[in-house]
Amino acid sequence: MKNKTAIVIVGPTAVGKTAAAIRLAVRLDAEIISADSRQCYRELNIGVAKPDSTELAMLPHHFINSHSVKEDLNAAFYERFSVQKARELFQHRDRVVVVGGTGLYIKAFCEGLDDMPPADPLIRKQIQDIYRQKGLTWLQEQIRVQDPAFYREMEIQNPQRLIRALEFVQSTGVSILRYRSAKRKERDFRIIKVGLHLDREKLYDRINRRVGRMMEKGLEDEVKNLVAFKDLNALKTVGYKELFNYLEGKSSLGQAVESIQTNTRHYAKRQMTWFRRDAEIHWAEPEDDQAIQKITES
Repeated sequence: MKNKTAIVIVGPTAVGKTAAAIRLAVRLDAEIISADSRQCYRELNIGVAKPDSTELAMLPHHFINSHSVKEDLNAAFYERFSVQKARELFQHRDRVVVVGGTGLYIKAFCEGLDDMPPADPLIRKQIQDIYRQKGLTWLQEQIRVQDPAFYREMEIQNPQRLIRALEFVQSTGVSILRYRSAKRKERDFRIIKVGLHLDREKLYDRINRRVGRMMEKGLEDEVKNLVAFKDLNALKTVGYKELFNYLEGKSSLGQAVESIQTNTRHYAKRQMTWFRRDAEIHWAEPEDDQAIQKITES
């Protein structure tokens, strides 16, 4: 596998990863493995900016439309799936393209994750039930008291991560941070990381316009058809949770759209904070195919 290469394309939402990855993969005669934690779900389409039918027909994509929202996927599952899929593709390709903005999935593919003991699903349900009643402030306070190291070091605005950390410490008696080791798994293939970036104003404008296009394409109807699944983890996602609030009468449609735009911008900022910590990433603008090609040939 030492002459095989995975080219990993990362960056914030709406920066243009899908188009850049497809152009690169077509040029390299490669296949694509998605590293997006939501595009794998068959039931989610418009709100997760999934590649359209024309793009999907251009070359094989993996981890797109591959699972149901009823399945509880995580980064550990993705590590097994993506590494195995890459090795399968390397049997008849020298290169694969991995593309996505889910930082933990990228880390899982490139470096691996520590094996962790399972958390108690009953504890998770209890935490989720109380969270629905008391909200984010309650979650943050529980983490501050029960896992102060996580509270000090990690992002505390993401309820999914807080629930995961809280269920873990209540199930095992130790912080989930104990299982973050500095030792990475060595892959038997080469990895080149390409980060795509734009200046903030241009990126935020792209985000705002993309949300508008999503609404024009029928995101509201898509969300209406998913109401039965709104409590599943896969639907705790920007673009869906805001419209669920609208459908429940908690906001106007205009307020929901503005919230989607705002929350997507915040998400993009967190993504860039995550990726900028990785010194192995080589940065380029999304339309600069020449610069991207130079990085991949280094």
